Amino acid sequence: MSGQRRKSPTLGRTPSEAPGSWVHPRRVMTPFVLSSVKPDSWTLKIFVAVDSYDMVHYGHSNQLRQARAMGDYLIVGVHTDEEISKHKGPPVFTQEERYKMVQAIKWVDEVVPAAPYVTTLETLDKYSCDFCVHGNDITLTVDGRDTYEEVKQAGRYRECKRTQGVSTTDLVGRMLLVTKAHHRGQEMTSECREYADSFGKCPGGRNPWTGVSQFLQTSQKIIQFASGKEPQPGDTVIYVAGAFDLFHIGHVDFLEKVHSLAERPYVIAGLHFDQEVNQYKGKNYPIMNLHERTLSVLACRYVSEVVIGAPYAVTAELLDHFKVELVCHGKTEIVPDKDGSDPYQEPKKRGIFCHVDSGNDLTTDLIVQRIIKNRLAYEARNQKKEAKELAFLEAARQQGTRPEGERDCDL
Repeated sequence: MSGQRRKSPTLGRTPSEAPGSWVHPRRVMTPFVLSSVKPDSWTLKIFVAVDSYDMVHYGHSNQLRQARAMGDYLIVGVHTDEEISKHKGPPVFTQEERYKMVQAIKWVDEVVPAAPYVTTLETLDKYSCDFCVHGNDITLTVDGRDTYEEVKQAGRYRECKRTQGVSTTDLVGRMLLVTKAHHRGQEMTSECREYADSFGKCPGGRNPWTGVSQFLQTSQKIIQFASGKEPQPGDTVIYVAGAFDLFHIGHVDFLEKVHSLAERPYVIAGLHFDQEVNQYKGKNYPIMNLHERTLSVLACRYVSEVVIGAPYAVTAELLDHFKVELVCHGKTEIVPDKDGSDPYQEPKKRGIFCHVDSGNDLTTDLIVQRIIKNRLAYEARNQKKEAKELAFLEAARQQGTRPEGERDCDL
């Protein structure tokens, strides 16, 4: 084959029909290769150009999980700050932060930095991808064009389902509303819902892809995100605990550092109940409820298992049950338990407690401060996005077509 990758005949075939391994040639922009999988000419390769993945959440992770299931090797292109600002508005996180967040999602095999905002056939061919995948909503350029128009016309486009109940807009709205309704999936008051549902939108906007909807956790969703693997002989079981709210790059750097402490780590993350988090964090924390935080952490490649609703104090029963050999905590303050005791006194007594400095000072509080500081800019960004999408919908209706995601309901 003279070092050239033969065009894969796997387009349209199931992942199980495309085994093999292949070594990537050197590219102009060096991608971050994360997977041990080495695709060959029979490998079904998928490209996902992330819309922005600003404030990466479990909805983004679920999109990548679905995309990865369509083939054998997933390449994710992440846009620069300049591209996002041009087409959407100012991002919350820097491009370096977003690159690393996407790298941490366990279904991603490779990350391409500075990916073009418009996905073309040239981009797919450059990275030897059979097709690209996007959610069943629309992504538009600054002048209102569909960013996937060319690959759609060429038949090299696939769609996955958008995750209901979460969006960057929704999360920003929660931060600004300062309510606690999201902790138990409670219904907001009519005033709060009206504000949240209109946050940063055009007057009278009726976009079928945006708006606040309630997230409904199911056992199937947890199964889809969970690894299903138990610790094996020779694995080092490491336990960490916390809120892991708005799962962000600070959490990723901490978990990556923890993961590097053992040759064969099995990291268990204990997530505290919403009420527990609210007691030691205050305000309207956590921004994400326990079920949402569970999926966010399960999507991380450095985590093997999650304890849903872990006790605040790391008890002897917990350590013995999971056969924990090391307990780690980051640089954040350890708040005493309700009785004033140290929640880590048991692992400290056993000599298995370790402070880990990730080198990253980012916290959930700092993210919220970023949002509040730039509130007007984010509202303007969402209004701009809404206006483009509504114009696109109207043009589609006039042409007698209907975009995916907007359908009639049988009542």
